[in-house]
Amino acid sequence: MNQPISFDGLTAQITELNPVRAIGRVVRVERGVVHVSGLAGKARIGDLVVIYRQGEPLSGEVLQLDGDMLVLLPDQAPDGVALRDRAALLESRGIAPSNAWVGRIIDPFGNPLDGKPLLRGAAARALRRAPPDAGARRSLGARLNTGMAGLNTMLPIVRGQRVGLFAGSGVGKSSLLGHLAQNMTADVVVIAMIGERGRELRHFIDDVLGKEGLKRAVIVCATSDQSPLIRRRCAWAAMSVAEHFRDQGSSVLLLADSITRFAEAHREVAVAAGESPVLRGFPPSTAHLIMSLCERAGPGQNQQGDITGVFSVLVAGSDMDEPIADILRGVLDGHIILDREIAERGRYPAIDVLRSVSRSLPAAATESQNALISQARHLLSVYDRNAMMVRAGLYSAGSDPELDAAVQIWSDLDAFLAKVEKQGVENSFTQLELILRRARGVGGAGRNGATNRPTSAA
Repeated sequence: MNQPISFDGLTAQITELNPVRAIGRVVRVERGVVHVSGLAGKARIGDLVVIYRQGEPLSGEVLQLDGDMLVLLPDQAPDGVALRDRAALLESRGIAPSNAWVGRIIDPFGNPLDGKPLLRGAAARALRRAPPDAGARRSLGARLNTGMAGLNTMLPIVRGQRVGLFAGSGVGKSSLLGHLAQNMTADVVVIAMIGERGRELRHFIDDVLGKEGLKRAVIVCATSDQSPLIRRRCAWAAMSVAEHFRDQGSSVLLLADSITRFAEAHREVAVAAGESPVLRGFPPSTAHLIMSLCERAGPGQNQQGDITGVFSVLVAGSDMDEPIADILRGVLDGHIILDREIAERGRYPAIDVLRSVSRSLPAAATESQNALISQARHLLSVYDRNAMMVRAGLYSAGSDPELDAAVQIWSDLDAFLAKVEKQGVENSFTQLELILRRARGVGGAGRNGATNRPTSAA
């Protein structure tokens, strides 16, 4: 996406230059935090401070204000810091997105990571902003083509919806996110890579996202070796970039990978600030932090566009009741669960349809489409309940018409859920209907829910 060159950002950056900085002194270093005096009355929570230690300067963020002292968490280990080292106060910096950032890779401060110059936008945005007014926001919009037959039908995603993607490591989460970034309907895609392995950035761009996917994307990346302050900032920076395009009326797809690492980074910062890790290892502020981030996505108001959010969660041992997964399930508009057993038998994406739900249903589908969804779910459920008996050869065909139909249709439905679909949503439903018609006794197999409209999850 070619954007005209604008010097408004450069002008704004020059205007904000300040030749005078307040200077304090290091008075204590303990437990990974640095205490600085001489900046009382000038520093605020969240401000940045640079310590001029021996060697390279060390930056950090103000966590606490304690009388004449401020406590800051450095971005790196405070090796080389000595008492009386100078500490310069910088103003708290937000981020200034620009339309020229499309197709670029940046860090959470808005600096380029792809080796090319990058101009900031004309106006800086605060990292932590309030969401649009709840009473003025629009309702969820139209259904989006995801490029996957299963998501187009059984688990629809609509404009402004916020969905959780729950998966363990190595189950295909990054590949699915890359597919959505390439194929899902959106004007701009913003990708937050939070605490990602350094080599994964290049792999994701070259092998998963591809050049065509990058052309409409902004990637905000903080690698796993960086400080928790920077990793936590990555999620806020990506959301601010998404809000920049939303406020221009664009339909934005935000992919955040992962909220688990965002919460883990916050835990390190909060514990350093004195908060107790009482929520199974996480501090009490974690829930509000995650909820406030997710609430910023969704439909806009008035002439604004919308932010359709996909927030990934790493679930160790498929524990859907661990704190981060539990918090997200309660605040999002649906969840997609990737199952390791499905991945191990070679079906990608390994979506467990029966455990996943989209809260855009039944409104996102017509009455006939809802009937197809319900019928397919029912047949999958019948097979799932009897799978062990069928595979062991203990079931005799003809003893249960519903199970006969489920057995006949299961392999086709399983392949359908993995099918790449670029023809659109209607074509996906046409294929689903053809599959269901091929089942023997499909009319009888559809009772107990086949013709009922699916209801939204509680």
